[in-house]
Amino acid sequence: MVTHSIIITAGGIGKRMGSEIPKQFIEICGKPILLHTLELFYHFDSSMELFITLPEDWKSYWNEILEKNKCTIPHQIISGGEERYHSIQNAIQFCSGKYTSVHDGVRPLVSHQTLKNCFEALESHAAVVPVLSIKESIRQLENGSSHAVNRNEFKLIHTPQCFHASVLKDAYLQRFHEGITDDASLVEANGVLIHLVESNEENIKITTPNDLKIAELFIQEFQK
Repeated sequence: MVTHSIIITAGGIGKRMGSEIPKQFIEICGKPILLHTLELFYHFDSSMELFITLPEDWKSYWNEILEKNKCTIPHQIISGGEERYHSIQNAIQFCSGKYTSVHDGVRPLVSHQTLKNCFEALESHAAVVPVLSIKESIRQLENGSSHAVNRNEFKLIHTPQCFHASVLKDAYLQRFHEGITDDASLVEANGVLIHLVESNEENIKITTPNDLKIAELFIQEFQK
């Protein structure tokens, strides 16, 4: 039996990136971001079941990327839906692992240690999310003004968000609504407690041109 099923979401179209192609296909250090992400999970544990959600119109483009880069990593392509919620809902039905994790395709720098932290925590918790502490001072906007809040009471949410498979499947029986921000919020709405583990600072979500520059520096460093 498969232990881990990984859903890599890659349905974005890159509006904030200002690119002609979706951001997941932009190259960093000679490879598309999404390929870096796929390789990362495969190299961590080649026995994991890997899925990628893609817009229907970009499936053939992805196949061309795989052929060009001689990539033979086993994975299944799932058609993306209208919203991220629908893409995950489509993919879940194909997952056969005891655990199901969802990861942003444009986070190619999650460390093996972060993955280890997440998967080990799944042995004793039904839902696990990697987070990062906030370094900067933060303020909350309210009624046209703002006030300082304690940054130690807040965390930045990363992926992969990891769950016992049945927990995630049950959560996605809920109807879609605009208040769904991520998988953890959907699971939490079902009454499941979310366990937090430490993420790595490099695990950024690449959404802007500046993110591209930062990610390239990190990847170059890792390749040395």
